Amino acid sequence: MESKRNRPAACLAVLGTGSDVGKSILVTALCRCFRNKGLAVAPFKAQNMSNNSGVTPEGLEMGRAQIVQAEAAGIAPHVDMNPILLKPTSDVGSQVVLHGRAVANTTAADYHRRKATLFNAATASLGRLREANDLVIIEGAGSCAEVNLMAHDIVNFRIAAYAGAPVILAADIHRGGVFAQIVGTLACLPEANRKRVAGSIINRFRGDVSLFNDGITWIEQQTRKPVFGVLPWFNHIRIEAEDSVVIEKPPQIKPGKLTRPSIAVVRLPHIANFTDFDALANVAGLDLFYLEENQSLQGFSAVILPGSKSTCSDLDWLKQTGWMQTLRTYAADNGHILGICGGYQMLGRQVADPDGIEGSAGITEGLNLLPVATILKAPKTTTCTTFTWEGCTGSGYEIHMGQTRIDGPALFNLTTRNNEPVTDTDGCQNTTGNIIGTYIHGVFDSAPVLQRWLHQIGLGRLKAPKQSGLPAREEQYDLLAQHFERHIDMARIAALLD
Repeated sequence: MESKRNRPAACLAVLGTGSDVGKSILVTALCRCFRNKGLAVAPFKAQNMSNNSGVTPEGLEMGRAQIVQAEAAGIAPHVDMNPILLKPTSDVGSQVVLHGRAVANTTAADYHRRKATLFNAATASLGRLREANDLVIIEGAGSCAEVNLMAHDIVNFRIAAYAGAPVILAADIHRGGVFAQIVGTLACLPEANRKRVAGSIINRFRGDVSLFNDGITWIEQQTRKPVFGVLPWFNHIRIEAEDSVVIEKPPQIKPGKLTRPSIAVVRLPHIANFTDFDALANVAGLDLFYLEENQSLQGFSAVILPGSKSTCSDLDWLKQTGWMQTLRTYAADNGHILGICGGYQMLGRQVADPDGIEGSAGITEGLNLLPVATILKAPKTTTCTTFTWEGCTGSGYEIHMGQTRIDGPALFNLTTRNNEPVTDTDGCQNTTGNIIGTYIHGVFDSAPVLQRWLHQIGLGRLKAPKQSGLPAREEQYDLLAQHFERHIDMARIAALLD
């Protein structure tokens, strides 16, 4: 394809046969592949539902998956790439983030009533992206064949039809039933949507791909649409995951079964921004475990309380499950605990919610391990932040509603927020230094900061990866593109756009 900047960009959509079938990874790969061909390409997801978000250079909030895709495309993330972000606060409610700003907390029913306005906002964003680029890769959400939701859809076929985009159907063979996934999805679609599907990609294949040739033939005969390729399972590439479904129902780790230095992350019910810990998973000689059921923390070098979209509710969960006492006991034995964002708030004396931002108004008891107290109140803080920590420089981002008062020593000295110089501090530490908390996400993406923390918890002999942050992620995007082009017919996909 040649650049055609004199007209709105072409669009290509990747829709799924279900949730967690690999749509985000396929869009990331396509962004990198087309970028390598010299095109100005941008990702787009009209509506994303995830508590895994990030901050743009302008200080606005958007889905983490579209930030990853923008990086793969070689451009700065912008909220037009994810104009609507839903951050679940309960089983039936979400915070609505529109063009980077939190605008409402709403139930599913209320949200459906806003769909017309939100669709207009999404198409306006898509239009701006099409004016500025050669190609826009559209990602769908969940299954594109949910017949009870099609009338209100603003993220799958409706946006693909609006953009005139051919659709690639993503299916996941690892979960089984891939033939039914593809044929069944097409059978559920109205004729107009079925015609828009140009073909499929089969994701997460284990074993000898050549043994699936008969399966490809059968799918193509049944659907009369091509299979553009079968993407094998990979373990040598690390791309940030979009949803916490990848860490659901983690096993217990029995004391004495840890064979290497290990870090535990408490898997909170409303965990947010778990990609904070991807850098830890890349430390050679270190094991990272997510723990959900209350258990002994004996043998762990440190425990992390992660971010949360519902701090008060998750604090109640810590108390009800016994985790609160387990953590207090671990801390009393000089165990190292790090709290990030919501986890930092939980380490304090209390979290007050006078306006009922997270539900019922009131005050929730904290772990009382740090001399801090938090009030949940608007406006929401969303910043890209740089800081220093005892001679180490680092960067990350803040996304939180809370304002925290500290009565002890601060943790970090801040240098900038959204590229503006500041002289603030962030976080807190106790007098013995084994309990620390910060509002800054992504702190471990800075290798010096990661090495400093490893030293603090007694693991200074381990070495942080030489490459960290965006340079490290760039290597992974290149590996993903190579893997993708090795197994997927990119020429045939590119022909869809001509």
